[in-house]
Amino acid sequence: QVQLVESGGGLVQPGGSLRLSCSASVSIIVMGWYRQAPGKQRELAATISTFGITNYADSVRGRFTISRDNAKKTVYLQMNSLKPEDTAVYYCLGRGLRDYWGQGTQVTVSS
Repeated sequence: QVQLVESGGGLVQPGGSLRLSCSASVSIIVMGWYRQAPGKQRELAATISTFGITNYADSVRGRFTISRDNAKKTVYLQMNSLKPEDTAVYYCLGRGLRDYWGQGTQVTVSS
């Protein structure tokens, strides 16, 4: 059973930064982050492959940076210039033969 453990969420003021981390129990080819705001569908934030190929949602490109440490089986999401509309539960994704999800971590951007 694949396990994904997230950390790093919290409350931050607009314009601030947060860094999310997600550690996997096994090596996974594609890892990433999705987010779900209240009353909305879960949506892509960013993904990254083992080889470093990245994919970003237009809404976060230029502000968020995804990276990974393959040796540690960990993916990171550095979020800068945060906006209130970035407020959501952020879920770690591990994509292999099927999708695996973390438990989610709350990110709240508010003054």
